[in-house]
Amino acid sequence: MQLLPVNLAYFLEVARTGSVTEAAHALNVAPSAISRQVAKLESGIGVPLFARHPRGMTLTEAGSRLLAHARRTETESTTLVEELRTGRGAEARSVAVACSEGFARRLVPRAIAGFRLAHPDVAFRVDVVARQEATRRVVEGLADVAVTYTMGPQHDVRVECAVVVPVAAIVPLGHELAGRDRIGLADLCAYPLALASPGTSQRELFDIGAQLEGITVRPALVCDSLAPQYEFVRAGGGLALVGDLGDLGGDGRDTGTEGVAYVPVDHPVFRQREAQVQTATGRRPSWSATQFTELLVASLRRDRTP
Repeated sequence: MQLLPVNLAYFLEVARTGSVTEAAHALNVAPSAISRQVAKLESGIGVPLFARHPRGMTLTEAGSRLLAHARRTETESTTLVEELRTGRGAEARSVAVACSEGFARRLVPRAIAGFRLAHPDVAFRVDVVARQEATRRVVEGLADVAVTYTMGPQHDVRVECAVVVPVAAIVPLGHELAGRDRIGLADLCAYPLALASPGTSQRELFDIGAQLEGITVRPALVCDSLAPQYEFVRAGGGLALVGDLGDLGGDGRDTGTEGVAYVPVDHPVFRQREAQVQTATGRRPSWSATQFTELLVASLRRDRTP
């Protein structure tokens, strides 16, 4: 059942397909009806929503912003219809979480397990995605909450919590750096390194720090997934970096990934990155999403408390 206004529903389909003809086919209506509703929408708002091309249509900046709003509205409508049909309240719905990989290792699943002890009727979906994608999913209503790394101010989401997460070197047990209280970039770069790709926040900051220190680095391994980096370190290939989310053992061991130790990396450049819990602005969250967000905030703050 469609609760969206007709013009928004038609706009969404044109944005999805990039074509009035394709949208008309998908919705089983005349192309002229699609064109008329989109034109009325643009006239009412006062700005063009699409750039017209010989082979299709692309969103303008205003169109992209309206698309995010329309998707949020569509998601809320779908949820409401399902709750009305089943007679179940918002407290029984599922919660969708988008997070980057570092948070998916412990913080998020532990929070979910703790939440379900008190609320076993709430189901979860966790999507492990890139940091910008996690934010996008919240903005567009595809996720209820995001836990991700950011650099710089965030304008399109509500930041429920923001903490600076230090960076630690992953080293093999018994390595000569394993007993150190902290190390600098020069200490770290004296060994072969497994690093994330240049598009990630951690790698961006690492490269800036290395440049400031006058250090040239050629990574031995470039990989955005943590599992291969851990195995690389355990096998003696070199060192790697990870955000210290407070779940590393106080004795330098990590029971979930045995065979490695963690040493804090001391450089001010890493303080530019924050871990954030994000929710959507202008959207009514369900009771379960609200309660779980509060638990995530408490967990993140607790993990960063000395």
